[in-house]
Amino acid sequence: MRAIAVSEYGATPALMNLPRPEPGPGEILVKLIAAGLNPIDWKIADGMLKDSVDAPFPLILGGDGAGVVDEVGEGVTRLGQGEQVYGSFRDVARGIGSFAEYAVVRDDGPVARMPQGMIYTQAAAVPTASMTALGMVEAAEIDTGQTVLVVGATGGVGQGVVQLASRTGAKVIATARDDMAGTMRRLGADETVDHSAGDLNRQVLAVHSDGIDAVLDMVSDTRATEHIAQLLRPGGTYVTTTWSVNPDSMEAKGLRGVNFENEPSAEALDGLSDLIDAGALRVRVEREVPLADAADALAGNRIGGARGKTVLRI
Repeated sequence: MRAIAVSEYGATPALMNLPRPEPGPGEILVKLIAAGLNPIDWKIADGMLKDSVDAPFPLILGGDGAGVVDEVGEGVTRLGQGEQVYGSFRDVARGIGSFAEYAVVRDDGPVARMPQGMIYTQAAAVPTASMTALGMVEAAEIDTGQTVLVVGATGGVGQGVVQLASRTGAKVIATARDDMAGTMRRLGADETVDHSAGDLNRQVLAVHSDGIDAVLDMVSDTRATEHIAQLLRPGGTYVTTTWSVNPDSMEAKGLRGVNFENEPSAEALDGLSDLIDAGALRVRVEREVPLADAADALAGNRIGGARGKTVLRI
């Protein structure tokens, strides 16, 4: 089968012809139609997990994917052959990923039936970004009437956070340049601030002089996080996916800091499917590229500045 893999950590991802995986007991084999690209894909290729996981090579990249159940292993009961599914197919310890024509995953793992009426390229963009967004909003414990700042709002996770935070009844401020301000408002943001137009704190305080209740941040480093945290009122919460917050330091200031890590699951995917089917969550695909162009797509994602998700057509 065709797959995008690396021959060693730090190597340039390349299109390879590799053996098709076979489903074992309790596993399903999925013929993938599309795969979603996330920053963790190139980070793993760089060697992010080299000290914690003994990965075989070639190592197939990618986690998110959507396709059709092709075969089922012994004892599989939840999903059946021919069903349209989406989820997370990454298994670094086995060298398996979603940037391939086939992948195996446990029947009780992070895979679920696709939302009704959704095409494969849209579904492949959902799992990691939207599960992360849902988890971040839940971790922030946002209440109706609170004011929330979303930093990194135009990316795949950020757009989900804006929508889901808005659904709680909070007032949402999204960071966005002028060309994305309209998109952010259509997704549910009440206000936007242009992070390239000067100090972010100054812009927020110009409208909210008494501060805000929560920050959900996908991009900031430790120094930027410490600065933005000054916007929080006593009792405020800072949730970040970059692990840039010091919870002990925040607690000493009467604040709550959360370094969030996504834990994919079938239950979370089923919840997202319900939201998507109800029209409460939209996923914006910025561009689609063929599998063979995955290396260039990964390089582009490394630069940053995403305005939505990149999807590989397999």
